[in-house]
Amino acid sequence: MPTVAPLDLEGHVVGVAFLKDIPFFAEASGAIHHLDHGHKTIDAHDGLLSLDHDEASDSLLTGGEDGKVMRISADGAISLVAQAPRKWISQVAAGPQGAVAYAYGKTTHVRLADGKTKDFPEERTVEGIAFAPKGLRIAVARYNGVSMHWVAIAGQPADLEWKGAHTGVTFSPDGRFVVTSMQENALHGWKLDAKAGAEARHMRMTGYPAKVKSLSWSAKGKWLASSGAPAAIVWPFQGKDGPMGKAPLELGTRGNIMVTTVACHPAEDIVAIGYEDGMILAARFADSKEVLLRRPGNGAITAMAWSRNGRQLAFGSAAGDCGVVDLAG
Repeated sequence: MPTVAPLDLEGHVVGVAFLKDIPFFAEASGAIHHLDHGHKTIDAHDGLLSLDHDEASDSLLTGGEDGKVMRISADGAISLVAQAPRKWISQVAAGPQGAVAYAYGKTTHVRLADGKTKDFPEERTVEGIAFAPKGLRIAVARYNGVSMHWVAIAGQPADLEWKGAHTGVTFSPDGRFVVTSMQENALHGWKLDAKAGAEARHMRMTGYPAKVKSLSWSAKGKWLASSGAPAAIVWPFQGKDGPMGKAPLELGTRGNIMVTTVACHPAEDIVAIGYEDGMILAARFADSKEVLLRRPGNGAITAMAWSRNGRQLAFGSAAGDCGVVDLAG
């Protein structure tokens, strides 16, 4: 069995990431912990609400209840990206060309590398932001669908409409699909037609017994893993129409114990599966083979991240039960 190096923190862990092979753990309190020749702590926010791993610069972007957007580098240095007094930064996203998106209330703000900021207002509250993999384009999840904005081009957004509350959004790695998590127990997707003016095609992914709060694309974008069931539900996206008319894989089924977090391996078609009882399994898409990475612990798994080489997995729980799994043993 792989070895686990534990780290006991006090509160709910919002997110984890490896920055230059150093594991970082972000607590809801606003404290950021990293294991770099010992346990070190950064007081980043007065209450942490959102974070994203900026892979281009290998840094962590965070948004807080204090109205600040911060950037934290691998050496623990912290810098202010943006500040919105008396606002809660509910969403942050790292984009290409040094762009950073953040949102509070009904407006998304995109700060470009040159320091200029562009604002994109919505009619309803912003619930999620994602950058397209190519080009400066953002998808903004809100009530009744997604707004698609070109950051560098003036004009009306392209709207992807579907009734209901959309609580998060992601692009497929090839940019052909946009998928949202919903307030109801479902995902919704759109296939983006390359033809100008053509309608995006809808994809409904339903049947979950709980809300989907974790999504992760496989390394080559052929699969989308999701939480929200007593197994990791993994939808096939290798065909031109994505999962339409196809059944998903169900990996790591454990009776009625719910999957709370999923994280796909950076190179292999493998997904790490975190459960409400603190257990973590790894499962392979090809044959559903499972490997136990961690036995049950304190609190539901709320965050996981692989190291760049895929040999280590950092995790955190709702009770502050954290650690790093070393697959080399």
